[in-house]
Amino acid sequence: MTSDERQATSDKRRAMSGKLTSNKLTRNDVIRKPKYEMNPTVTERMKNVRTYAANCLKEEAQAIMGLIPLLDDNFDKAVEMMYSCQGKVIVTGVGKSGHIGAKIAATLSSTGTPSFFLNPLDAYHGDLGVVTSQDIVVAISNSGQTDELLRFVPMLIHMGIPIIGMSGNPKSLLAKYSNVHINVAVEREACPLNLAPTSSTTAVLSMGDALAVALMVVRNFKPKDFAQFHPGGELGKRLLTTAADVMRTEDMPIIPQEMHLGEAIIHVSKGKLGMGVALHEDGSIAGLITDGDIRRAMEKWQAQFFDKTVSDIMTRSPKIVSTQTKISEIQHIMNKYKIHSVLVADNDRHLLGIVDHYRCMV
Repeated sequence: MTSDERQATSDKRRAMSGKLTSNKLTRNDVIRKPKYEMNPTVTERMKNVRTYAANCLKEEAQAIMGLIPLLDDNFDKAVEMMYSCQGKVIVTGVGKSGHIGAKIAATLSSTGTPSFFLNPLDAYHGDLGVVTSQDIVVAISNSGQTDELLRFVPMLIHMGIPIIGMSGNPKSLLAKYSNVHINVAVEREACPLNLAPTSSTTAVLSMGDALAVALMVVRNFKPKDFAQFHPGGELGKRLLTTAADVMRTEDMPIIPQEMHLGEAIIHVSKGKLGMGVALHEDGSIAGLITDGDIRRAMEKWQAQFFDKTVSDIMTRSPKIVSTQTKISEIQHIMNKYKIHSVLVADNDRHLLGIVDHYRCMV
């Protein structure tokens, strides 16, 4: 490179540097603009979003109500098949139907009907091995013509697996090859384009819930059964936890029947349960007094109050439970009789502990 060329290159660099410096923005030059600007049409539409939401909910509610006239013998047969199933109820579907099917399977499992979801695509590649001759399959497709699902059906028929089809098309291939077909047709989707699965998926989900609930009633499914499948939840804890798990066994407010009420007030206050328990000589429960009993006694006897004893005001038939009584049942007793505590005793009414309202809040 000649000296003239080097000089020209240097001049260009200085020129570029000056240009960049002149274009550099300062803090004051920055103009803060919103990330986007709504055009007038969008702004007007935003004013009506609640209306759009309400219309969607109405459409889907109507779709659910529209299923009631579609309930027929097929629903009865489906419930009977699922109740009599010696294996598991396998729910299958593709796409949105698959997502709904997974939820239906979870609901069935948690309400006493062993169930799981199987994607037809996975079944093609080895997962068909989880299906046994004791199982039944609930196949979901809104159109009833989903290719991936229909290719799964011949495999099931070959294995002799009963099929409960759920679709919105009673004349579909799925309906044709199912042992029982449940119609879940809807007039239209809640989607303004009538394209996105909205009302149809809600209808299928609701029908799945209807099957689960019907099976619960047929099985005489009880809260304690529900708790066994939900041991970690709040309901499970309340239904499985017993009085023995939470009862207070130390520093119980035990007072003699002959104690004067003036002294009994001190013991009840120290006990911090708002109550005192009177025992017989053999340790069995004689009665119970509460701070409410004391207040009423003061109003009734006034000056004579301090001459009265615990035996004069105690409840001789307090609510007593066993160590195995569930917390849910204890809460029911408290709510029914409007009390805050129950006594825990053995078969001979010997006091073992006390359960108050706060100890029920597991």
